[in-house]
Amino acid sequence: MALFTFKLPDIGEGIAEAEIVGWHVKVGDRVEEDQPIADMMTDKATVEMESPVAGTVVRLAGEPGQQIAIGSMLVEIETEGEDAPSSKAEEAAPAPAVAVSLRSVEGSGEGHERSEPAPVITEEKPAVPTPSPMGKGAIKVEVLASPAVRARAKELGIDLSQVKPGGDHIRHSDLDAFLLYGSGQGYRPAGRSTRRADEEVKVIGLRRRIAENMAASKRAIPHFSYVEEIDVTALEETREQLNANRGDRPKLTMLPLLIAAICRALPEFPMLNARYDDEAGVVTRYGSVHMGVATQTDAGLMVPVIRDAQDRNVWQLAAEIRRLADAARTGKAKSEELAGSTLTLTSLGPLGGVATTPVINRPEVAIIGPNRIIERPVFRGKEVVPAKLMNLSISCDHRVVDGWDAASFVQAVRKLLETPVLLFAD
Repeated sequence: MALFTFKLPDIGEGIAEAEIVGWHVKVGDRVEEDQPIADMMTDKATVEMESPVAGTVVRLAGEPGQQIAIGSMLVEIETEGEDAPSSKAEEAAPAPAVAVSLRSVEGSGEGHERSEPAPVITEEKPAVPTPSPMGKGAIKVEVLASPAVRARAKELGIDLSQVKPGGDHIRHSDLDAFLLYGSGQGYRPAGRSTRRADEEVKVIGLRRRIAENMAASKRAIPHFSYVEEIDVTALEETREQLNANRGDRPKLTMLPLLIAAICRALPEFPMLNARYDDEAGVVTRYGSVHMGVATQTDAGLMVPVIRDAQDRNVWQLAAEIRRLADAARTGKAKSEELAGSTLTLTSLGPLGGVATTPVINRPEVAIIGPNRIIERPVFRGKEVVPAKLMNLSISCDHRVVDGWDAASFVQAVRKLLETPVLLFAD
């Protein structure tokens, strides 16, 4: 027997430490080579660590929520050979690729480097008996999933035979997708409400990052908000006409039209498309608009980024919004797709409320929030007619943006939205 120390490798992004989000193993467990052992979170993404050797776990670095320095011990594994694997073998262990998941990261997704897929268990489970064409027997459903996925599915009360895998076997992201879009049978109570037991939830991983970032933003940034009412009657008519003739292009929501208007207005208000390094005392005004779109996921709020939004038409914006939202919600967003925004748009869709005062995505200096569209009577001259109205909110960093500039910018966006033909004019 020999003792192998698996040290936390350099995950990239220039980080010095990572947080333990969760363990896939415990002391005394037998692990195989390339088996997932832990989920580690950096400032931008969650990384699944895999064992470079086979053996028995004898020591773990800490509890979920603890920070581990790069190069320090993560796991100690007792191997069966007489000598522990050489340092070269440890260095040769594949560097984990970065991906984001609602719970953990799947090891064989795009961008991962691994010699073999994570071990899976093959189990034949009977499905609902269905007569065959010959009238005999019942079908069998083969379910492929790792032990960690099976344990989580059991905890959630999910029947794995009802989950559609995205690849050769069921992964955590498939469970996440089932929770979001599946039938809900087996884990969602129906009928009358029931009493829930008290519970304590440790704030770790993505939820802790969100909490820290929001607290730092409110603590460091003197926010001010401005809200304006916009008549989007003509814009909604234009949107309906575009959707009626869209062919195979994605369906337009309000967001791509709003982003197009924002990008048109920003060149006259460069102080809003900026980042403020308050430690260095430097404001960087960006020529390109990298639009962050706040997206609610099962794990919390994520902000995927539309690169060079100013160069995309409304159809391209709609397609990119859908792609990034799906990637974030199913745990397939890449780290570079979740960083580098210069201005953020946050929308609650039909739950948008009358007005919002969104918190700035630090180190940006502004965030924009459309609210719910409401049909109300308005005066057109001496006549009272129905109109579709929407309040548009903006929160700004008062150290960088003056109130006059914020109000003037919103008025410029308002003009574009109330006269939608301007969005398509050269």
